[in-house]
Amino acid sequence: MTKRSQITRVQIADHIASAFGSGSVHRTELIKHAEASKAKPEVLTALRRLPDHGFTTMRDLWIHLEDIPVEVTS
Repeated sequence: MTKRSQITRVQIADHIASAFGSGSVHRTELIKHAEASKAKPEVLTALRRLPDHGFTTMRDLWIHLEDIPVEVTS
């Protein structure tokens, strides 16, 4: 049985979108943004799974978080 994600890409984006805009954003900065916006523990766990480097756009994250759906489906 495959475990379904408890979060969505939309939820992640809600917490970190403001981090992007001027150059590369490191995983650590993304986690700090999510913590500051009171993200659910599941969002923080997902961000900690990212490789330890910078990301230019939010789209760059999804390659590493393929198992997280865009939105909730029934």
